Amino acid sequence: MTRKYFGTDGIRGATNLHPMTADMAMKVGMAAGAHFRRGDHRHRVVIGKDTRLSGYMLENALVAGFTSMGMDVTLVGPMPTPAVAMLTRSMRADLGVMISASHNPFADNGIKLFGPDGYKLSDADEHAIEALIENEPVLSAAADIGRARRVEDARGRYIHAAKTTFPDDLTLEGLKIVVDCANGAAYQVAPTALWELGAEVVTLGVTPNGKNINDRCGSTAPEAMCETVVASGAHIGVALDGDADRLIVADETGRVVDGDQLMAVIAEGWSNSGRLNRAGLVATVMSNLGLERHLSGLGLDLVRTRVGDRYVLEAMREGRHNVGGEQSGHIILSDYATTGDGLIAALQVLAELVRANALASEVLHRFAPVPQLLKNVRFSGGRPLENDDVKSVIAKAEEELNGSGRLVIRPSGTEPVIRVMAEGDDKRQVEAVVDRICDAVRSAA
Repeated sequence: MTRKYFGTDGIRGATNLHPMTADMAMKVGMAAGAHFRRGDHRHRVVIGKDTRLSGYMLENALVAGFTSMGMDVTLVGPMPTPAVAMLTRSMRADLGVMISASHNPFADNGIKLFGPDGYKLSDADEHAIEALIENEPVLSAAADIGRARRVEDARGRYIHAAKTTFPDDLTLEGLKIVVDCANGAAYQVAPTALWELGAEVVTLGVTPNGKNINDRCGSTAPEAMCETVVASGAHIGVALDGDADRLIVADETGRVVDGDQLMAVIAEGWSNSGRLNRAGLVATVMSNLGLERHLSGLGLDLVRTRVGDRYVLEAMREGRHNVGGEQSGHIILSDYATTGDGLIAALQVLAELVRANALASEVLHRFAPVPQLLKNVRFSGGRPLENDDVKSVIAKAEEELNGSGRLVIRPSGTEPVIRVMAEGDDKRQVEAVVDRICDAVRSAA
């Protein structure tokens, strides 16, 4: 069944345009409150947000919705998405909400929901909530309306939880670290955690004004971090996105290290110490073939999923893996968190760097990526991938790449775009294959 409002990561859109309006946020609060109102206990929801201007509006609307259903609301203010998931569990709440559009520009916003176990909601829960949005639930009696309160020490609780994932026998003393918080949710917690573990911290993206989140900073725009690492003589740079569930790193030369390399670093380190479950990790179809080959050489498996962290997590839980993620830097370490956590992933990478006692450029680049090319083809209607000519071109491309590369073609889940990705040992062959398929899709569209 197709979901009407929920995408692969909650509800998201341009602020003050349907569905990202105050009215819809209140309806989401009412519907989610009704769905999770089970039993006779006093029900509670934890609400966090990133630093977007529209967060105030959506936060107040959600509070109105939840309290009208008799749920008490705990407000934790600007906090990373994984922190909200963690606090939902530790506070024994019935529901957690993160107001964020992740790495999108400030004008967008979103609503992510977590169940009492700290995991993102199942398809069944999202369908049930959508049905309640369409058919407004029964409100609580006046005497049963919920209350709202702010928790002032939420940041400290998350910082402590993140620090406990760093090995007790190690310290960050002697390391100079550039941390770019994207003017987002981690602008206070990430620099503090690194400093408390002993690092000399150089900060970027820690002056949010409501409109500068992800603006030429953070994991989607790491150029400033890379330049600052070189200019300041830092040992490593760490860049998070707006809600701090993604991580991109730079070595001491300013060279970017993506999620594939970081997963390889963590998986190999954990494998050597006997901590890696199932002798492998989970990644999406977009992860580089070089990662798969590298892991295979170590005797480790790579399980691939559809694009989206929810599918990575589903495969991790099903296969009992404890390391998974995406090339974009969304890394899930299920020993510590129920969703991607940029700070915790950074601490595991830093632990491997400290243990190696070597330069980041020597530690973090575990494999040579094969040439990979991704192009998007926008179309106005129809289903171009079902066209016979397109199918024929794709089939010939797959035959051509067989044994030396991969082909991934998929429609976008959020816009009328076909994404065409190919990778292989021959860069010119990869480029030619992608161009041929894109031309065929354009003709069919």
